[in-house]
Amino acid sequence: MDSAEQVQQPARPRRITAAMVAERAGVSVATVSLVANGKTAGRVSGENITRVREAISELGYVVDGIGSSLARGVSSIVILVAPDISNPFFAKVISGVRESLGPDYQLLLSVTDSGQFPKADDVRRLMSLRPAGLLVDAPNADFLADLSAAGPLVLLDAPGLAEFAPAVNLDVAHGARQLASHLAAQGHRTVAYVDSVTGTDTFAVRRGAFLTEAAALGITTPADGIIATTIDVGAAAAAFATSWTQWRREGVTAVVCGTDTHAYGVLQEARVAGVDIPGELAVAGFDDLPYSATSNPGLTSVHLPAAPLGLEAGAQLRRLMQGEALVQSEVTLESSLVVRGSTSAAADQLHAAAAPWDVTAPP
Repeated sequence: MDSAEQVQQPARPRRITAAMVAERAGVSVATVSLVANGKTAGRVSGENITRVREAISELGYVVDGIGSSLARGVSSIVILVAPDISNPFFAKVISGVRESLGPDYQLLLSVTDSGQFPKADDVRRLMSLRPAGLLVDAPNADFLADLSAAGPLVLLDAPGLAEFAPAVNLDVAHGARQLASHLAAQGHRTVAYVDSVTGTDTFAVRRGAFLTEAAALGITTPADGIIATTIDVGAAAAAFATSWTQWRREGVTAVVCGTDTHAYGVLQEARVAGVDIPGELAVAGFDDLPYSATSNPGLTSVHLPAAPLGLEAGAQLRRLMQGEALVQSEVTLESSLVVRGSTSAAADQLHAAAAPWDVTAPP
């Protein structure tokens, strides 16, 4: 076809610049910048403010906040580094961070594939954005030593790593010990454990605290009674299916999981295999995700305050970014055990008439 018959491509929208606004309003570019950034007090007349605002509205001008902040040497970006974001727990953490930072900062997530831990080189490449601050969730010491990040930095759920940076931690060990006491009081003597393959310190703490307390209470774990999978329902279900026959021969009557997501997989496969929960097998997890209260049976879980973790970490980082001193360089939030029907049939009967209850001492 000839040129007259060719389909005309729509013209790309023209980028509106501060210079265009200045020309429309009859003022300087500097005046446009002052108005756009709310810095007019004592510097721009009321008449010029009105003219600039009208021009901005007519032209549809949008302030390039990131570009202008980069020009000053730092951006309004906050980077949150999180391993294995497939865990629903992180969604609540991220929500808390976002709420705490407010509209002045833009949150950028640096996440990994399921089961993989972030690499320091990947995070360093993001530092070219000159972020205002950095949050690292569930790190380990090797990662932090390799990262060597300059600027405001706050760690989340980083037990034993306060030497690297201010931290907001969860007292996961307390809830883990409560869980061991609860299972011992229910008469369990042989327990298996389904862990995460991520390898972050928080999982080592919850596993270690539980197994240590369990051993002190006379609970044993078979040599092949500790397995690890990605934080995925299907992966946990498959791992349980492979291990259950041997575990049953070895007298396992309870399975503790490093996350509720793992526990959902165990519950799912146990139902397929016709295993009675909790009569033949008790199942428990960590995180206390919303679905744990409504699953059938309800899942006993160590409650970890995800949203408060994000809120407090964001608040700590915001103080550092604003040049304020921290009252506490390390903040610890409490965990608690919530008992439901997956470990106690009586608990499910109670939940039929009331909301889940927190255990502060072994029943």
